[in-house]
Amino acid sequence: MNLSGKKILVVGVARTGVAVCHFLVKQGAEVTITDMKQGAALEPFLTQLDGLKLQMELGCHKVESFLAADYIVVSPGVPMDIQPLQMARAANRPIISEIELASWFITEPIIAITGTNGKTTTTTLTGEICRKAGFATFVGGNIGNPLIELVDSQEKVERVVVELSSFQLEAIDRFRPKVAVLLNITEDHLDRYRSYQEYIDAKVRIFMNQTSDDYALLNLDDPLVAALAGSMKGRVVWMSQCRELEQGIFHKDGTIVFRWDGREEVISTAAFRIKGVHNTENIMASLAAAMLTGCPAALAQKGVEEFRGLPHRMELVREVNGVGWYEDSKATNVGSVEKALASFNDITWIAGGKDKGGSYLPLANLVKERVRCMILIGEAKERIAHELGEYAETRMAATLEEAVNLAAAVTVPGGVVLFSPACSSFDMFRDYEDRAEQFKALVRGIPEAGTR
Repeated sequence: MNLSGKKILVVGVARTGVAVCHFLVKQGAEVTITDMKQGAALEPFLTQLDGLKLQMELGCHKVESFLAADYIVVSPGVPMDIQPLQMARAANRPIISEIELASWFITEPIIAITGTNGKTTTTTLTGEICRKAGFATFVGGNIGNPLIELVDSQEKVERVVVELSSFQLEAIDRFRPKVAVLLNITEDHLDRYRSYQEYIDAKVRIFMNQTSDDYALLNLDDPLVAALAGSMKGRVVWMSQCRELEQGIFHKDGTIVFRWDGREEVISTAAFRIKGVHNTENIMASLAAAMLTGCPAALAQKGVEEFRGLPHRMELVREVNGVGWYEDSKATNVGSVEKALASFNDITWIAGGKDKGGSYLPLANLVKERVRCMILIGEAKERIAHELGEYAETRMAATLEEAVNLAAAVTVPGGVVLFSPACSSFDMFRDYEDRAEQFKALVRGIPEAGTR
């Protein structure tokens, strides 16, 4: 693809937009970058564009720039229904994501992973397995480095592993992964999508360009995912924790079994460091994706055994005064919290934040059975209390510090405090990592009994 002289509009000044601009300028494109924000809000990113030959349009979107572009590259945080994009679409201007652009220049096998929950763990683990097998591997996409940075660096790799959000998948056109993984689908991002179905449709785009030479790795235990099998063009590879499979990957009696085209690999889970139902799902997906692209089973097993997991996902911060304190700030939706609540009993659950539009009612039975007390924070606290308050003692807190102090006061020895918000962080914190670090700092400050 020759981009020299092409007029390309980059929408969104953030990490992805900056990376795209650097690549496009090197390709000789005529680049304009636009963002509704301006000034101090963009300063950390604007400094990274110093010296680049490009135009900037800040504080507004100029429709004429959208209509004049040969290509429009949209950053993940930009909604696809803004008026300038709608007008560009009506004028047949090509609108693509950074993932789509990068894929035009990649020939190595791509493993692409999406789903509502578990994407980051699965992507990171898959990358670790590929590296353990001796393949030079890039890991990025929705985590770490934008995929375009791989292309821009001209680094020689043998495997490409990318996490993809629904936002990134909205604007793909020809993107075609060798292995496409769909872990699960639960309600999420309904503050961005007009309906749950629209969110599902965005996820499923990951499979749209596959052929019979490719693999579609699907979770048989998720009814929504399983129902998609008939629409797949790639070869369907099932994974399940609930049933033994003639073909696919499944968990049974402390082992993971991979069966494919007459091959059978049996992998013991005894030495795995990451535990839990959700992690078994992530591990199976990683193992299958890696082995389908040439990783030997023994080295794949070794890769899992050495993997310690990621921060901010069911992380034990501290045990103090007989109470375990768990930080699960990455749980920004109900589906993720469901698995967290299912992991414990006698829970003091700290939740809340910026509401994402989905219902909290799917958690009702778990709250009733396992939660002793809910402590709610943030913009969503009243709505969570309205939907779940009848199932457990409910208290409100104005700040995270107040919530931690309340939890310390009401949780008896033998119980656990679980910070699993079910909401995004942007009402009170910079991001979920900032939220996590503030929680951990507060927990580390809880005095031992007798030292008050």
